[in-house]
Amino acid sequence: MEAVLSAGIVLGLIFFYLGLGVWVFAGLLLVAATALWLVLGMNIDRIGTIAANIAYRYASTWELAAIPMFIWMGEIIFRTDISDRLFRGLMPFVRWIPGRLLHANVLGCTLFAAVSGSSAATTATVGKITTAELAKRGYNRSLALGSLAGAGSLGLLIPPSIVMIVYGILAEVSVSRLFAAGILPGLMIAALYSGYIMIRAIINPDIAPADGERYGIGDYLKALADLAPIFILVVIVLGSIYTGIATPSEAAAVGVAAALVITLAMRQMTFGLLIETLLGAIRTSCMVCIILIAAAFLSTAMGYLHIPANVARAIGALDLSPFGLILILSVFYVVLGLFLDGVSIIVMSLPITFPLAMQAGFDPIWFGVYLVIMTEMGQVTPPVGFNLFVLQGLTKTPIGKIAIYSLPFFFLMGLGVLILVFFPDVALWLPRTLYG
Repeated sequence: MEAVLSAGIVLGLIFFYLGLGVWVFAGLLLVAATALWLVLGMNIDRIGTIAANIAYRYASTWELAAIPMFIWMGEIIFRTDISDRLFRGLMPFVRWIPGRLLHANVLGCTLFAAVSGSSAATTATVGKITTAELAKRGYNRSLALGSLAGAGSLGLLIPPSIVMIVYGILAEVSVSRLFAAGILPGLMIAALYSGYIMIRAIINPDIAPADGERYGIGDYLKALADLAPIFILVVIVLGSIYTGIATPSEAAAVGVAAALVITLAMRQMTFGLLIETLLGAIRTSCMVCIILIAAAFLSTAMGYLHIPANVARAIGALDLSPFGLILILSVFYVVLGLFLDGVSIIVMSLPITFPLAMQAGFDPIWFGVYLVIMTEMGQVTPPVGFNLFVLQGLTKTPIGKIAIYSLPFFFLMGLGVLILVFFPDVALWLPRTLYG
């Protein structure tokens, strides 16, 4: 009874503080402090000491250094014409596929995700180019916006992924293995998106009108040159990790250096642009890191209250099969995705769900990939779907309409989860091959 009361108090406090509209990190800190004070009667000094120790421990975590560096690399690409080149480079190669330039959304997001690590940044960068171009060429608006909302979420799954770094730190698993595990599932979901677009285009060719343009060998060579900066960054960042030359944190710094060299070589870098990218990276990094520290404090508070252990025992008493557990967790994460962003979902839920998954016999690397896909689904569900907000800002389309447009891609992500559940080697084969 005491365990149920403690869990109820924490849940009530979460809804109360976040319902007030306070910043997420402040809400998490207040929930943890209030719960420790109400339930355990801790004084302010003791609570402050716990919070300070956690902040110091996480702030000095080496893996956390990768987050601001990957964000900075994404900012550099976002604010230069590398993203424009990405769309121009893809055009000749997708025009012969049913759906034509609609595939530029999927392929563009897939490639940009490999140098960004952020869902919102991926959606915004690719969307600022493709939305106007597709509208001008008469492409189906609902499919254009829906595919962009869905494909933008690949920024969470395809490495380097900020959310995966957060999971790796909290779950104490190898970030390099997580990155490797995210590649094939990310490509699988991208293939599902493209397959859906192809089927729609075959049924109704009018959704992707022919443009009549012809491309010669020179055009294809120019397109490859436009794609070269992105490919170079992908090879440098991921290659340095998987060859063992650099850790994920070191690879992030290598990626930033490579992005700066490329922009200098392209004569894009100016002092003003450098400051702009730094300020953008600082703002986003501070938001992510402070939420992570606040959520770690909440996790510790829940540990003091024995909530994770009690919930694990309660669910364990239901004697669920592993698949039954995953079904319940999937519903749980879809509901969380309605209200929270990806980082908040992971840091708030992991103290409870991770022990349950381990007890059920799931691989921690596999569970990380599953969890990231579930948070991806939250990126396209209102009222807090970040990708929906990004597209609303880009196109001025009501967020409800964008949510409806992205619904098929939400279900395709769900299909990806089913494939991952029944064929776990989709996530586990590559890290096992690379690292043994």
